[in-house]
Amino acid sequence: MLSKRLTPEQAWQKIRHFCAYQERSHFETKEKLFGFGLSKTDVETLISRLIEEDYLNEARFAAQFAGGHFRMKKWGKVKIIYALKQKRVSPVNIKYALKEIDDENYKAILIKLAEAKWNSLKQEQYLNRQAKTTQYLINKGYEPALVQETIQQIRRAAKD
Repeated sequence: MLSKRLTPEQAWQKIRHFCAYQERSHFETKEKLFGFGLSKTDVETLISRLIEEDYLNEARFAAQFAGGHFRMKKWGKVKIIYALKQKRVSPVNIKYALKEIDDENYKAILIKLAEAKWNSLKQEQYLNRQAKTTQYLINKGYEPALVQETIQQIRRAAKD
């Protein structure tokens, strides 16, 4: 919390920079503005102004968040949805953001992660190996049914 309250104009300068630096959700932007000691009306006014001047766009934020976390951190859709809900992004924008993730690429990454984990557990008993690989992929946010299907694929490939 800042030691002194900012005027709406001072807050505008700071929040503009905050939103220009990186895409932000409406929720985190509002939290930041309230942290400046502004009233609810001032916060709503500044949020509207940020949206009008295209500093703040929830759909754009959601798409960049989903794409970035998938490409860089290799997160699955379940984890991305959960994180976007934590940031209070609307369901419509979450759905839009998930369309940014190519299904072919999604499955390819899942297989790559599964194979790497499977191969790193060569010393484990078969059931432990399967359980640990499954748990790892579910923790990364991949859908349980898709994870099971992928592990079955890896097992079949290993037998050949």
